[in-house]
Amino acid sequence: MIGAQGSLSAGEVVQSAAEGRLTVFGDYSFADPWFLLLIPVALLAVLYGRGRKGRARARVPVLPRGALPRSLAQRLAWLPAALQCVGSVLVIVALARPLRGNVEISSVSEGVDVALLIDRSSSMGHTDLEPGTNRTRLDVVKAVVADFARRRMTDREGMADNVGLIAFAKYPQELCPFTLDVDAVQGFLERVEIVSYRAEDGTGIGIALAKATEVLSRTKSKSKVVVLLTDGENNLDLISPLQAGELAAEKGVRVYTVFAGRFVLDAFGRAREIEGAVETRDLEEIARMTGGRFFRARDRAALEAAYGEIERLERTRREEKRFVEHYDLYPRLLLPGLWAYLVSWLLAATWARRLP
Repeated sequence: MIGAQGSLSAGEVVQSAAEGRLTVFGDYSFADPWFLLLIPVALLAVLYGRGRKGRARARVPVLPRGALPRSLAQRLAWLPAALQCVGSVLVIVALARPLRGNVEISSVSEGVDVALLIDRSSSMGHTDLEPGTNRTRLDVVKAVVADFARRRMTDREGMADNVGLIAFAKYPQELCPFTLDVDAVQGFLERVEIVSYRAEDGTGIGIALAKATEVLSRTKSKSKVVVLLTDGENNLDLISPLQAGELAAEKGVRVYTVFAGRFVLDAFGRAREIEGAVETRDLEEIARMTGGRFFRARDRAALEAAYGEIERLERTRREEKRFVEHYDLYPRLLLPGLWAYLVSWLLAATWARRLP
């Protein structure tokens, strides 16, 4: 190992294939910690060798009175031994292969493709979802759906869904293809308006759901969801809601249906409670056969709760992958240790040499 890395500079850090077996602190560890057991052995060997060397002092019959002044070499006689100890320790620590770990954690999750279907028929102009205001059903729905889309596309846990927008009355219209751009979805959502012409009016739930299923069948996501919001019954029989529901179930598309509104106008223009006046069995059956859920929202709070529950049910499982890279630190210790040992040997052999 020493010979292979001898050309490395003392400050170089190289990526290592070794794994830390003894953590010292933080991200620092040793790959071969058992080499550290040699430190006391090396220190004892150095001190023992230096202690015997020169201890057999010559006896001089006549000594001058008083202490002789000590030379610089005498005052620094400890330096070779100290350098030898330091060099030995550094080399042994290098042999223990110190490592610095770099841990990276990445989250991997597969998003959901969500098709938002919004009814824009003339009945969406009623103002019963937010009593006391002049906001229509469509205004309230757009605000709640915009918040839902923002949460799904900029998830606080790091996940993001592809969201597409389809508005429908008599016929569906794909306004925004599937995208991760939340601003684009919200921009198209703001421009959704109630139908202007009688020929456009109607509630084609079956056609709208079939359109969303066809669009979703072209995406690559494993999880495909439709959130269908309406305030009325299907009144266009080109494709019935149940036929569209069967198609969605065959394609593996899960459908959540939301029925919004409190009142409905009868043939005489009188407001009646929607409960019992509008049939929701088709919406309930669509949700059941596709593995989704049916929600009834009589006001904004209930509508927000419905979309909040859909968001909770469609939590995507997250996977965390942990990557650990180790970097060898021994070049920073090995070369200084060898230099310290070499300087110690040179001093002991020349300037700091001790005679027996």
